[in-house]
Amino acid sequence: MNAPEGGSARALRDVREGRDGTGTERDAGLESPAGRPPRRGSADPVRALMHRHHTLCAHAVDALEIAAGLEAHGVTDRTAARFRHRDVFSLAEELYARVPRADRNGTAGAPAGGASAGAPGGGPAGGPGAGEGYPKACIPAAGAARAGFPGAGGGWGGRCAAVLQLLPGAVTTATVAALAALTSPPGAATPALPAVPATPAVRTAVGAVGVVLVVLAVRLAVRSGPLRARHHGTGARTAGLWVCWTAGYAVYGDWLLGQLLAGGPDLPSATPRADVATAVALSLAVLPAAGCARWFALRARRALAASRGLEEFAARVRPLLLGATLLFLGALTALLLGARAALGSHGAPAPAVVAPAALGLLLFLARLLAVHGFPRAAATGLACAAALEALATALVLIARLPGLTPLGLPVETLTTAAGPAAVPAVAAGVAALGLLGYGLRALTGACAHSPAPTGPAGTPRP
Repeated sequence: MNAPEGGSARALRDVREGRDGTGTERDAGLESPAGRPPRRGSADPVRALMHRHHTLCAHAVDALEIAAGLEAHGVTDRTAARFRHRDVFSLAEELYARVPRADRNGTAGAPAGGASAGAPGGGPAGGPGAGEGYPKACIPAAGAARAGFPGAGGGWGGRCAAVLQLLPGAVTTATVAALAALTSPPGAATPALPAVPATPAVRTAVGAVGVVLVVLAVRLAVRSGPLRARHHGTGARTAGLWVCWTAGYAVYGDWLLGQLLAGGPDLPSATPRADVATAVALSLAVLPAAGCARWFALRARRALAASRGLEEFAARVRPLLLGATLLFLGALTALLLGARAALGSHGAPAPAVVAPAALGLLLFLARLLAVHGFPRAAATGLACAAALEALATALVLIARLPGLTPLGLPVETLTTAAGPAAVPAVAAGVAALGLLGYGLRALTGACAHSPAPTGPAGTPRP
């Protein structure tokens, strides 16, 4: 028998207005207005949720998927109590038990408990707007495997991903070695590494080829394993631009800002000086970033399975996020110190180490947010850091104009006190703290840890 038309909407309205399933107010002190007969509500208010979220429930792998979708739609433990459940997870378990699973063709059966597959009023099975209003990460694809969530890769796939994550560091190291060989004295040539005319054009060509190869290696590394973003949007498209800017500034920004403050650079004779240790350390940090992301994803998923409420789950995940962040920061700091010691630049001032560490932390948090379904927030954080760096450079140039000298005083004061590296340290540090604060709120929700969809929707675009 089909549900009466408007029954689901009336049930939701009764629950929101504080009525129970019999049509009477819960509070004995509340009576219906004089002259208006009390409206009758549904004896089964959960049925309304079954109709409204039928697509989500029919394609869910387990009750945790439904809980994630309900949370994304604004259902909290307090809302679940109105449906006579102690929390969202208990409500999700009933929905999972009562809604039949969808078949391989994606057709869902009729909800259990006498409800038909059609929504009230003859609409589609999911009701008007069923499945809409959820973040894409909260709508599981039919037949999605439990191993689909970030960081669950294993076997040969996991080994291949680890090799790809080592590739950026290997390519950067090879490029640095090639450039060092070109600048070596003539007597240092060997049969294995013959002498090459070290003209500026040759060095520029080798450096350009190395940069292109590093970009391609990073692109491959972040499109596999724990660093692969499940969904792509506007934020994901623009994030690459900000990553290139911040990484380029980390390598060449200190030299450029120092030249601008000194009245240069004297083009075209000026030769850019790269921070090679920073480039090597950041490229090698891709592997520990993937390891920390996988560690966080696996333990957050376990916490989701063991939690009985959204508040309990959030309390479990916050220490995990902080732990993953500190773990990556420690690994990155070790790589920076090791790279500077190996390349003979270990005597650099503290900001020269703090700035790339802050940038690496910013990139890690941004990728972690993108992996778990928040690419727009990740792109915003990266854009803020890039904007601050560009603003500092622009202020120095604007201060050269007559009457606008005071505009460059903040940058000059900061660089005089802590060196040119203080500018990227402040820019990346502020943006990283902002993303960390956002992540403590966004990544502690169940929606952020649902399995990745499989099939065409989950396939990364080239």
